Amino acid sequence: MDFSQGILTVFGGMTSHAAVVARGMGRAAVVGCGALKIDEEAKTLTVGDKVYHEGDFISLDGSTGNVYDGQIATVEASISGEFARFMGWADAARRLRVRTNADTPRDTKQAVKFGAEGIGLCRTEHMFFEADRIAAVREMILADTKEQREKALAKILPMQQGDFEAMYKALEGKPMTVRYLDPPLHEFVPHVDMKEEIDELAKNLGITSEEVIHKINALHESNPMMGHRGCRLAVTYPEIAEMQTRAVLQAAIDVTRECGYNIVPEIMIPLVGSKKELAFVKSIVDETAKKVFEEQGMTLEYHVGTMIEIPRAAVTADEIAEEAEFFSFGTNDLTQMTFGFSRDDAGKFLGAYYDNKIFESDPFARLDTDGVGKLVQMAAKLGRQTRPNLKLGICGEHGGDPSSVMFCHKVGLNYVSCSPFRVPIARLAAAHAAILEKMGK
Repeated sequence: MDFSQGILTVFGGMTSHAAVVARGMGRAAVVGCGALKIDEEAKTLTVGDKVYHEGDFISLDGSTGNVYDGQIATVEASISGEFARFMGWADAARRLRVRTNADTPRDTKQAVKFGAEGIGLCRTEHMFFEADRIAAVREMILADTKEQREKALAKILPMQQGDFEAMYKALEGKPMTVRYLDPPLHEFVPHVDMKEEIDELAKNLGITSEEVIHKINALHESNPMMGHRGCRLAVTYPEIAEMQTRAVLQAAIDVTRECGYNIVPEIMIPLVGSKKELAFVKSIVDETAKKVFEEQGMTLEYHVGTMIEIPRAAVTADEIAEEAEFFSFGTNDLTQMTFGFSRDDAGKFLGAYYDNKIFESDPFARLDTDGVGKLVQMAAKLGRQTRPNLKLGICGEHGGDPSSVMFCHKVGLNYVSCSPFRVPIARLAAAHAAILEKMGK
């Protein structure tokens, strides 16, 4: 995706993984265009009677989802001149802070240019897919013992720490919320039919290709998005959380010493459904932090919080707030689990819901305030009953949708976080919300 000028797919929807990643990278993406017929062997794309071949031009509008024949001239997005002046007025009017979802120093710098006031979601797994580190990640996943995993994690640690250092420098003291490893582990390993990669992985691990395939098959889950992922990985393999805590805190200490910024790391544990889950992982973070501070001869303030993305977490938020110092609402998964819709497959039937006036809009694009919104409001209220100074944010794709931003203002969230290129939209929507509130609307 990093080498693409734009992304166009047959399957998926606005919050499918491809769409989310593309949005964060600033790539125009139209995901779920069912009218396409793609022939990979012939390298053709057919729409109706029109056949496109490799090298032909099409143009994508990622905002509207329109796809155009031929090449349309574009200009680089920027905030300058009268637009910058206008956005300054918006910033003066709003109460809600605006952060960004960013996983690389490049995305971080872009978001700061667009006015982001920090990072509300750093998805650490995206750092693992780089070509120079995926081999170590796969070694860790396919390890048989804790010692083997720790050996592989020791290779990953300096890479992840280096990423965090670069991002802390790009932020110049602005806050960053780091989400620990979230996806199911099978996403990092090759498919069993990818013979060359399987053979290379077997060679690196000193085992046979058949053994690699057996290990990969063992990672299979019937419903991976509700399976062995999120905080469950840290419960099963605490050494992963230990490595990530070291990377976050050592990076913060090094940048504080070098640049003098007042960095307060925010560590976010994903997919928590109960207080005991969070307490278990938080104890790993705290124990590792104590070791790091002793080794470094320096201490830092840091906060441990969680993503509220499981309905049970929302309705027991008062208990979870006994351990969590902040909540960030992961409304992509919260919407998915509340409706029982797969965000990657809902596009196949949502059209019928619009036609029959069951839904007016895509609940993955515009927050469902009647259902999912009530869970957000409930969790915010319960959480602050336990911890009055609880910081509340939203980091799902709804953080860049104007109507959703207005809802976040109304229920008292501290910030919204969205993809870098949607930061100006969120800033303006936050200003609208504050002005409408003053007008009594």
